[in-house]
Order: sequence, then structure tokens, then C-alpha cells
Amino acid sequence: MNHDELRQQLTTLHLELPRQGLVTWTSGNISARAGDGMLIKPSGVTFDDLTPESMVRTDLHGRRLDGALSPSSDAATHGYIYRHLPHVGGIVHTHSPYATAWAANAREIPCVLTAMADEFGGPIPCGAFALIGGEEIGAEVVRVLGHHRSPAIILQNHGVFTIGPSPRAALKAAVMCEDVARTVFLAAQLGNMQPLAQEHIDRLFDRYTTVYGQR
Repeated sequence: MNHDELRQQLTTLHLELPRQGLVTWTSGNISARAGDGMLIKPSGVTFDDLTPESMVRTDLHGRRLDGALSPSSDAATHGYIYRHLPHVGGIVHTHSPYATAWAANAREIPCVLTAMADEFGGPIPCGAFALIGGEEIGAEVVRVLGHHRSPAIILQNHGVFTIGPSPRAALKAAVMCEDVARTVFLAAQLGNMQPLAQEHIDRLFDRYTTVYGQR
């Protein structure tokens, strides 16, 4: 996919963030690996005002390469992840409410649903707190997800980051993360959650990743 196509795709995918209830106002962003750099949402621009031309091209340190708009304040985070996880082609960041509620409690989302075993291969991990604006968040995402089956992580006191081979795949993980975070939160109110056995998690994950859907 060339840069023009990526810009159009990112514009369309960003509209899904408010539509899916994953962001408010201008918070949240999606990026795409683009050659030896990336394309990412501009800082502080509302989703309705985004255009393909407004997507900011940066290097993998989050430094703007062209255009007049400043990149997202999370650009350095995205760049760090791309530099250290070569298989990642898209990244999504949200503050979706239920997943972020787990993050505010510094608690991973336990794997108590077959849908979680399918999509995440186990619990959704909670990473440590890191300040916004530099590479610290990216380093924590890489530290945790670099050896984890989950494409999603919640960061303590912050929100959600998801990765994927494409921006669309990362968006799917963000949507699913919020969906299961809500269901598990509701289940926790009943007070008797039943964790899945590891052997069942493994079998479900293998089926979902090798058999489910069209091949």
C-alpha cells in the first residue's frame, strides 16, 4: 500500500474510534508503518476534521518529516514500538472507559472468556506507569508485548495500546479489548468469575488463529 492509500485508510479507521466508543474529543490515535517511517494522526485535531492530507509523516523517532501539522504527542511511543517490533504494521492508542478502569486499578484483565482466549491468547496484561511524551511508554509496551501473545496492553493509570500487522488489525484488537474489558468488569461485580484453564486457552487460541474464518 502506498502512502496515499495509507493516508486514506488511516482517515477512515480513525472515524471508527469515536463510533466504537473508544475515545472522546481528540484523544486517541492510530498510526501505520510507512516505509522507513510512519504516518500518524496530528495532535489536537478532532476526528471529524481529519483528512488524508492531515496525517503526519514522521521518522521512527516521531520527528516530523513534512507537512505543517504537529504529530500526535504519542508519536515517539509509536516510533519506539515500530523500531523494536518489526512485525508491527499498525498501532492504536485509546482511553476506552472499561479497559482504562482496569488500568486505573493496575490490574490485568483476566482470561475468563473464550473470546479473550481467541483474540488475546490469555489475559490482557497491565504494564507499569510511564509518562507521556517520550519513549518510556513505548519501552513498556515492547517489554510486555515482546513476549506475550496478546496484541493489547493496558498501561497503569493511562489507557490502551494495541498492535497488529496492519492498522486495521490493531483497531480490531482495540475494539475487542474494550468489549471484553466491559464484560469482565460486569462479571467481577457478581463476584464469582471462573478462569479458563491454560490448556483450554491454548486450544482456543490455536483454533482461532489457524482454523477460524476464511483461509
